[in-house]
Amino acid sequence: MRHVNIAIAILAAVPAIAAAQSDFNWTGTLSPGQTLEIKGVNGSIHAELAAGQTISVSATKTAEKSDPASVQIEVVPTSEGVTICAVYPSDGARPNTCEQGHGGHSSTRDNDVVVDFTVKVPANVRFAPKTVNGAIVATGLRSDVDATNVNGNVTVSTTGLAHATSVNGSLQVKMGASSWASPLKFTTVNGSIDLTLPTGVNADVHATSVNGTLASDFPMTVSGRMERRNMTATIGGGGSKLEFTTVNGTITLHQGAI
Repeated sequence: MRHVNIAIAILAAVPAIAAAQSDFNWTGTLSPGQTLEIKGVNGSIHAELAAGQTISVSATKTAEKSDPASVQIEVVPTSEGVTICAVYPSDGARPNTCEQGHGGHSSTRDNDVVVDFTVKVPANVRFAPKTVNGAIVATGLRSDVDATNVNGNVTVSTTGLAHATSVNGSLQVKMGASSWASPLKFTTVNGSIDLTLPTGVNADVHATSVNGTLASDFPMTVSGRMERRNMTATIGGGGSKLEFTTVNGTITLHQGAI
């Protein structure tokens, strides 16, 4: 009887383990300058430099109550690259879809599946991670990064350009590019902003923090009146636009090599 009870216990545990995790794996290539976009909802995105020119994307799905298989990982080729999304079951009012950029729709409808992405990004392939609830960590990259979060921190280091935004989370960004054409914006509401730029940057800086301090390792020429919450200044000869905005958090600008 003891052996029968043990066997039953083991068999009963198998469905629970199977329901807790499911994997997704994808590999592919893009031309230099094209974009790899990852769209998550609940879960983190971790990225690092690929050893060669092959992109690698894996996802792990876990849940306490919902069925992990109910969330699909879709791969959508676009004219600009490829978009990979975690697509949850539709709420019945509007279908959930995977589309590039601001397109697409995703509603979790009380689904508690968490999808964690792990990504290998080749040099010169632009990386655009987006999630709602979870951290974004993209370090050691050699391409431009545009990271968007809602509830979670963003950590980026790259030899290229970087954009980062969150709502409830801090931004910690290191980038190696010393000049850029379009304004670089770093925005959050509840969180700090910490940016490291290489020595020799020339930029026009506008920084706003309602409840926090502003600090810089770079010598700055302040334009107009110096205010604690709102500062307009120039680094070097100026030129490239650099914008910081937070409500509850500090803004810190460092200079250093990547």
